[in-house]
Amino acid sequence: MKGLFDFTEVATYFFRKKDPKRKTNFNLRAMHTINKISILMFLAAMVYFVIKHW
Repeated sequence: MKGLFDFTEVATYFFRKKDPKRKTNFNLRAMHTINKISILMFLAAMVYFVIKHW
């Protein structure tokens, strides 16, 4: 049960340093941007759902 509520991966996703060895391109940057937006939208929806049904 403890592993279900471990959000360290999600929290650290926004604050990672860029790896200078890894080559980046537009597709990779776009994918990470869309992932960040979707995580933020999901968290906002969860907060809204909790507030609405509390």
